[in-house]
Amino acid sequence: MAAVYLTPAGHSLNVYLTLTGVLVGFLVGLTGMGGGALMTPVLILLFDFRPTLAIGTDIAYAAITKVFGSWRHLQQKTVDLPLALWLALGSVPAGLLGATAVHLLSERGHAVDEVLYLVVGIALVAVAVMMAARLLMKQPVATRMTNLPMSWRRKALTVVIGATTGFIIGLTSVGSGTLLAMFLMLLYPIAASRIVGTDVFHATILLGATGLAQLGYGNVDLWMVGSLLLGSVPGVIAGSHLTVRTPTRALRGVLAVLLLLSGIAMIFKG
Repeated sequence: MAAVYLTPAGHSLNVYLTLTGVLVGFLVGLTGMGGGALMTPVLILLFDFRPTLAIGTDIAYAAITKVFGSWRHLQQKTVDLPLALWLALGSVPAGLLGATAVHLLSERGHAVDEVLYLVVGIALVAVAVMMAARLLMKQPVATRMTNLPMSWRRKALTVVIGATTGFIIGLTSVGSGTLLAMFLMLLYPIAASRIVGTDVFHATILLGATGLAQLGYGNVDLWMVGSLLLGSVPGVIAGSHLTVRTPTRALRGVLAVLLLLSGIAMIFKG
């Protein structure tokens, strides 16, 4: 599949990646799921990116796209700021630790690729299972539209959840928008719109920090980030407009199966 990746990294925009950005952005806008679980396996399996480059480029690309979503949710007052910041207190250090682990592993040579194939594959399978479970669960009747009261026990739990998901995301780029959203839905009595808004705002902080770390480690191709953004922005806008007229529940089920198959393929590749 290396032939698909026709343009050498760091030289110019890649039209194939732009078209991929359109498709992934469209699916993200249509279903509301995070793009990292979709983009990383595509970059590795279809474009023959090394895992370190795919993870770093995906995180940097996702960080930029989340900024626009965060601004919209802040305007709509669907962000629980204290909750998001306590999550970030755990996730940012853990995410940086994950990014550093990828860098340290990459310094050991190409043997690290097999390790990252396995880790990313396991993360994709976990996300697929989470998505399927979320589809089967009844939506909680949570209508709280104000910030949660943060007891010390809840703060500690929030930091631990942030650290757990942050490390996974920093290591694999997979899970933002899926793993954390599931934890928020299960453990915090807030409205669905605030789960999404808080998740997106927190992801902006986490991915921004880890994206800068990955850039510093040389694991980000800025031309490829630009190629993806060129396609994903109009894709997200188009998908968002069609959400109300599309059976997104069924589509999420299909995507969960695709992620499961991608995860299995990555595991065997490793």
